[in-house]
Amino acid sequence: MKKGYFYIAVATIMFSTFEVALKYIAGEVNSVQLTFARFFIGFLFLAPLAWRTLKKRGQTLDRRSLGYFALLGLVGIAICMPIYQLSVNYTDSGVVAVLFSCNPVFVTFLAFLLLGEAIHVRHIAALVLEVAGTIAIINPFHTQLDPVGVILSLAATILFSIYGVMGKKQVARYGGAVVTCFSFLFGSLIILVLIGVSHIPAIAAAINAAGLPAFANIPLLSGYTLENLPYVLYVSAGVAGIGFCAYFLAMEYEPASVVSLVYFFKPALSPVLAWWLHGEEIPFNMLLGIVLIVAGSLCAIIPGILEAKRPRAAL
Repeated sequence: MKKGYFYIAVATIMFSTFEVALKYIAGEVNSVQLTFARFFIGFLFLAPLAWRTLKKRGQTLDRRSLGYFALLGLVGIAICMPIYQLSVNYTDSGVVAVLFSCNPVFVTFLAFLLLGEAIHVRHIAALVLEVAGTIAIINPFHTQLDPVGVILSLAATILFSIYGVMGKKQVARYGGAVVTCFSFLFGSLIILVLIGVSHIPAIAAAINAAGLPAFANIPLLSGYTLENLPYVLYVSAGVAGIGFCAYFLAMEYEPASVVSLVYFFKPALSPVLAWWLHGEEIPFNMLLGIVLIVAGSLCAIIPGILEAKRPRAAL
């Protein structure tokens, strides 16, 4: 097996099993606390790869870039991920995984609006199919899903898409591994500060009064048990660490359009795993939504792959 495809397979398995593993500890570990553990451990895993990339490119990090990485960490890690993990407490993990898999298409359109990147007919077709798939899953006329879980999932998807577009500005200069590694670092540090602030009595009382007890008096170490620790380590070292490492290593061997197939497999694989491990049903509307979202992903990805492989005409 080619190295690139091996890394794609590892990343796909890690990313597709995240929500399923998270369901085992939903409600046991505070979502903000778990976000800190996940991304600080993820930073430790990515640090050697990021350091190697910086040396290879002959780059150093200036204060402006570090500030930008801190902003990335705030949006994509400190705000987005606690919301994302909280959504699993309200709705099926398979639903959350499928909705979150729409983010590459949203990234395409946000990049068009914010960065002026070109947009093609296939991107519009992909967005239409992704939206249709999302509506099919939510099934607004006969919904049995908790609307809070759906809203949280969609909010996290949009925030992560913004994170992806913001990160594109620095990826060309530093490489994806560096951008992700330092956004992980600053995101986890911001969360650590928020955890400390949440213990200030006046602030904790205000948060509780607002009906958000999960964000007041956030624990740092308590809540972990021998039973849930394997799952915590899996979503931290496995998904955030090994998963992202494999994702960026794959980019060293295959085009980005091929590596993005990870997001094509995820919406198809995650619900099946959720059905197998948690007994979550896959009703017809969700199956239809999966087919539409996968079709949307194919519309966006496959033409790019074919175009990348097409030999260029001689000048």
